[in-house]
Amino acid sequence: MNNTLAQKSGGDLVLIKILLEIGALFAVAIVALLFTQAKHNADIAQAWRTLQTRASSIERFSKEMIADQPEPVQRYFLHAFEDTAPEIPIASSVHLKMSGTLRLAPTQEWMPLQAEELLSTQGFVWKATAGKGLMQMQGADYYMHGAGRSRFSLWGLIPVVNAQSPDVMRSSIGRWMGECFWLPTALLPSRGVSWRAIDANTIQASLKADGELLRLTFVIDAQGRLLRSSFLRWGNQTEDKHYAEIPFGATYEAEQTFDGYTIPSQISAGWWSGTDRYFEFFRMTLEQAEFR
Repeated sequence: MNNTLAQKSGGDLVLIKILLEIGALFAVAIVALLFTQAKHNADIAQAWRTLQTRASSIERFSKEMIADQPEPVQRYFLHAFEDTAPEIPIASSVHLKMSGTLRLAPTQEWMPLQAEELLSTQGFVWKATAGKGLMQMQGADYYMHGAGRSRFSLWGLIPVVNAQSPDVMRSSIGRWMGECFWLPTALLPSRGVSWRAIDANTIQASLKADGELLRLTFVIDAQGRLLRSSFLRWGNQTEDKHYAEIPFGATYEAEQTFDGYTIPSQISAGWWSGTDRYFEFFRMTLEQAEFR
C-alpha cells in the first residue's frame, strides 16, 4: 500500500512538473508576443508622428494655381476647394476617422470595421480594428519613405498577417497615391502631378513616387463632384496569388466638406474594377477629417 501511495505521489509530482513547464513556456510566449506588439505599436506611433509634422511655411490655394489646366480639371479642384470659400491653406496631411465593413475574400462574410488614417504627401498610416468577438483583428497598414508593411493580430496579440516585401511596398504606394482624393492638395500641379482631360467628365492624373508611376482616372459630374476613380494597382488578387497590375476602382456615393475641403465621405472599393471578376471588399463612411 505504501508503494502504491509513493507511486501515486511520484506521478502527481511529475504531472505538476509538466504543468509548470507548460505554464512557463506559455508565459514566455505571451511575453514575447506582448514585446513584439509593443514594438510594432511604437513603430506605427513613430511613423504617425513623422507624417503629422506640419509644413514650416503656409501656402494658400488660389485659382491661379490651376488656371492653365483643362476645364474639367479646374472644375474638380474648384469643387474640392469650395470655390466660394476664401483662399484655403494647402494642407500636407489629413487625419481621417471612418467606419464600415470589410471582407478579405468574395466568399467571406462582411466584418465590421473601425479605423483611423493619417494620409500625408509623404505616405500614410491606417490603423484598424476589424471583426468582433473571438475573431477581432487589430493592426495597421503603412507606407513611408520607401517602406511598406501590413501587420494584423488576433485580439491585438496573435499575428495573423505580417507582410513586408517589395511587392507589399509597391501595392502600398498604389494605395497611398490612389487615396489622394482625400487630400486634394497632394494632386495639385505644383506637387508635380500632370493632368489631362479625357472628355468633359473624365480626367486623369499622372503621379510618381519612389520610382512608381500611377495614372489615376477620375469621373466627375457637371459640378466637379467626384463620382468614381480607377487605376492599376499592384496586388495579389489573382487565382494563384501572384502579384500583378490589377484594375482597382472606387465609387463615391456621398461627399462632405471639412475645413473648406470637399471630399468623398461614403465609399465602396474593390479589385478587378470594370470586369466580371469585380471583388468589392471595402465599404466605408467617413466620420471626421482634420487637415493640417
